[in-house]
Amino acid sequence: MPWLQIRLHTTPDHVPSFEDTLLDCGAMVVTFEDVHDDPVYEPDLNTTPLWKHTKVTGLFEADADIGHIRPAIEHKAESLGETDIDIKIEIVEDKDWEREWMDSYHPIQFGKRLWVCPSWRDVPDENAVTLMLDPGLAFGTGTHPTTALCLQWLDSIDCQNKTIIDYGCGSGILGIAGLLLGANKMVGIDIDPQAVQATQANAERNQIDSNRIEVKLPPYESDLQADIVVANILAGPLAQLATTISALVIAGGQLALSGILVNQAEEVILAYQDWFTIESVVEQDEWVRIVGTKNPE
Repeated sequence: MPWLQIRLHTTPDHVPSFEDTLLDCGAMVVTFEDVHDDPVYEPDLNTTPLWKHTKVTGLFEADADIGHIRPAIEHKAESLGETDIDIKIEIVEDKDWEREWMDSYHPIQFGKRLWVCPSWRDVPDENAVTLMLDPGLAFGTGTHPTTALCLQWLDSIDCQNKTIIDYGCGSGILGIAGLLLGANKMVGIDIDPQAVQATQANAERNQIDSNRIEVKLPPYESDLQADIVVANILAGPLAQLATTISALVIAGGQLALSGILVNQAEEVILAYQDWFTIESVVEQDEWVRIVGTKNPE
């Protein structure tokens, strides 16, 4: 059946008031979107920042009473001092949303050998290294530039018979890719229990033997180390955790850091330069990957 969609633009301070009004008027769901291209990076812990110009959308059943809803929104806007509120009302046709969502995901190639493929798609190259991965509980499907940068790097290096740590493992995509590319063992570390669950599930989906993978919540053993460490989180935590992450890499081992904007790269490099020889900084869509080799101890 069709749905009634009501949209308005407002400021972050007024979003909760308009959300309450739409819900009071019978909205089935209310969503927030960025009006302009104004992304929010690295919010403070336990905060949910909104954009300077936020689009608030309420979805109603098709027979909802516009004669009641529009005046309620206008009254709320007037009480907030928004005298020129722009309200857009339109009918949205129903769709097979699950099918539409599935159709938007396609196999993606990273480097020369590695493909990431949703389970409902055909494997594009039977001779390739294919990681079967469905969007799910935790971040990491390969579509974001930071994940792509790390996957491209893993495909380019020799993972054979190495141990890999995926720090901030999320879906486990990087560590599992390392295993499929020849690593002996992967250790995933994350502060989110859902990431542990997602990583374990994705390892099983890719038929990884359980003795080749461990997924841990901090704290972990102090002597944990690996030949290869990948950390795709954010620049702030990467800089703050430089001592912790550096200790995970054996002397002569390799480290790849991502989740870093171009203008944050120098700060992260400075945080790691006492332990690593920085070998490359690669940019993709305003994000960078920093790669270094651990200095002899």
